[in-house]
Amino acid sequence: MSVQQIKQRFGIIGNSEKLNRAIDVAVQVAPTDLSVLISGESGTGKEIFPQIIHQFSARKHGQYIAVNCGAIPEGTIDSELFGHEKGSFTGAYDARKGYFEVADKGTIFLDEIAELPISTQVRLLRVLEAGEFYKVGSSKVQKTNVRVVAATNVDILKAIRDGKFREDLYYRLNTVPIYIPPLRERKEDIYLLFRKFASDFAERYRMPAIHLDDEAVALLGSFRWEGNVRQLKNITEQISVIEQNRMITASVLRNYLPHVDIGTLPALYNRPVDEQTFANEREILYKILFDMKKDMTDLKKLVHEIIETENTNFSNLRKDSSHLFDNIYHDEGTILSRPSTSSSEIIHKNNITDTEIFVEESLSITDKELELIRKALEKHKGKRKLAAQELGISERTLYRKIKEYNMDI
Repeated sequence: MSVQQIKQRFGIIGNSEKLNRAIDVAVQVAPTDLSVLISGESGTGKEIFPQIIHQFSARKHGQYIAVNCGAIPEGTIDSELFGHEKGSFTGAYDARKGYFEVADKGTIFLDEIAELPISTQVRLLRVLEAGEFYKVGSSKVQKTNVRVVAATNVDILKAIRDGKFREDLYYRLNTVPIYIPPLRERKEDIYLLFRKFASDFAERYRMPAIHLDDEAVALLGSFRWEGNVRQLKNITEQISVIEQNRMITASVLRNYLPHVDIGTLPALYNRPVDEQTFANEREILYKILFDMKKDMTDLKKLVHEIIETENTNFSNLRKDSSHLFDNIYHDEGTILSRPSTSSSEIIHKNNITDTEIFVEESLSITDKELELIRKALEKHKGKRKLAAQELGISERTLYRKIKEYNMDI
């Protein structure tokens, strides 16, 4: 069966390359018993692909059960999946079969797999590895032959790092990964989906189908569609029911698109507030602030000490200099006058001469070059190779310079 025929059979709309690839992988893996992990954002239509896998497998005549793991309370999830014995917990008036027992020789689709508690993940791992499980309240091992297809809309690798998902279970489920692209990665399919939904709602509500003008089509394709296909379908239904004019302009469509101007911003993940986590994070934040304050205090203290030390050294230097010159006496007991800071003093017996010594620095490049070569050769005791390396020139260049300056080496 071709990809196009599969789309028609399962009601899949779109021609993007990524979507076609996902369908092709699902069909190829269907005849095997390999576990499959389907990933993609919420509203992309992940629930269709386990049905494709089931229908094209040898298990198509067996049970197909779809389980939303996020919708089942943590206290009852083990009972729902694996069953329980009578009296195993309060309210267990009768024994009950779980989904893994009911779907024996069939397929189970575990949607939102990342929502499973860690204890349930351990049980699931045993089912995947050995085909065994225990009912709640039972010590008897039961066998099951079931194909598991899982799906998630969260980053499983991040959940593993956060300690919320078992790494061994992830690799056991992710034998064959299938990625369902969001609408923003298949823009060419957005208008096709809109027309399909508009036609369906026109038939359902017995009214003419709505249409978009060119500007509205462009706006439809530029929107981010955080809710993906589900959001597009919802907005199409709203417009179909509310608008009297069947030709929809961009200005009308804009009224139904939430916050078009900030459509490219990432969606916020709304999770329940964990008071303990919040308290821990607040404690860490306070500690960081106190450490920063301590560091600033220490830095101020260090700077103050450096300034004090510099001032003390300068003051001592002035005192030492003054003491030195005040204690220089002439042989006949006459105190010599202090020299100025800009001159050196030559002291002779019974005579004081102030002489300023000016050393004119040579600015000749040749003189400087000659001086550097001589210093390098002296440093390395005449070894030209080492001297050349010190100067950053080749040994051949150094040899030429020595000849050029007639240096006696």
